[in-house]
Amino acid sequence: MSDQDSDQVPDIEAADAVPLPLPLDAWHRAKGARMVEFAGYRMPVQYEGIKAEHLWTRESAGLFDVSHMGQLRVAGEGAVQALEALLPGDIAGLKPGRMRYSLLLDDEGGILDDLMVLNTGKDFAIVVNGATKWDDIGHLREHLPDEITLTHFDDQALLALQGPKAAAALARLGLTPLHDGGAPLTTLRFMQGDIYDWNGKRLGVSRSGYTGEDGFEISVHGDDAAALADALCDQPEVRPIGLGARDSLRLEAGLPLYGHDLDEETDPVSAGLAFAISKRRRTEGGFPGAERVLGLLASGASQRRVGLKLEGRMTAREGALVIAGDRLVGRVTSGGFSPSLDQPIAMAYVNRDLAEPGTALELDNRGRRLAATVVPMPFVPHRYHR
Repeated sequence: MSDQDSDQVPDIEAADAVPLPLPLDAWHRAKGARMVEFAGYRMPVQYEGIKAEHLWTRESAGLFDVSHMGQLRVAGEGAVQALEALLPGDIAGLKPGRMRYSLLLDDEGGILDDLMVLNTGKDFAIVVNGATKWDDIGHLREHLPDEITLTHFDDQALLALQGPKAAAALARLGLTPLHDGGAPLTTLRFMQGDIYDWNGKRLGVSRSGYTGEDGFEISVHGDDAAALADALCDQPEVRPIGLGARDSLRLEAGLPLYGHDLDEETDPVSAGLAFAISKRRRTEGGFPGAERVLGLLASGASQRRVGLKLEGRMTAREGALVIAGDRLVGRVTSGGFSPSLDQPIAMAYVNRDLAEPGTALELDNRGRRLAATVVPMPFVPHRYHR
């Protein structure tokens, strides 16, 4: 398979343990999915092809199985204060039905994971990355006070319906708010969520996703996941989409992937995630690594995460060296072929004096030099429903 092949399977790290099946394992196989190991699970990497699935999602609506993600609940009196002791976001200012992107940081401000927090009105729902969820759960159990309850919903599946026609397709299923005063599905905007009834089944729905498109993430009991997936794929706009297209879509959207673009050696400032540190928290501090992170906000980080467009058709993969003249100035953390732009793109960390859009650089890709230019991200504009 050549580097120019836009259906090239992304680099995927297999877990050491025997991979577990997702609730929809048989459903994926019946749909003709090619299965791979990822984050300790067997997951569908593609059905008809990464490029076709990618473009379908951009034009219509794609259904992704992201049940490997960790779905957690933090509850109890003092939950707000407990979460603010671990996250740099303004959890106290998060209104019921609203969600926020945040970061789990270590004592040096290194990123242990990136995650989503939703105020349900009663407690806080948190979604963490599948590859780090067991470490996250352990970290949270260790650092949350004894009076705070942490629940892991390992019997829940998580489906993501993404694309410009996702709202129309989901609306046909007739979801109704489960509680009086709940938000009708059509009124949800980006980063809002609520609980809905679908044929007697309880669904947690948020208007969010990882593709840059409008869409929804739907938490459903694993026993009901196949029925929901069938109902969604019965809609003419919806097709099942695999892990390969999920990776190329998030790359075009300029969204970092933990374990590749983010890790414990990465700080929020160099990663371009300073927006996750709210104004109040910048003043008050009180989160792990605050001294270092606030210092970087004031002085600037030595490196920055940037977008790169490459000349030609050859892609640069994770680990490729970034060179300016005869100097090593950075490293590629994600790369691939953009089906939407019909050219190779990448994300990299480079020295901050070379991070301005328009800067010409080179990539050492397996001994071959590739010309690249720093460009703003996202590569493809976001189309969230705000």
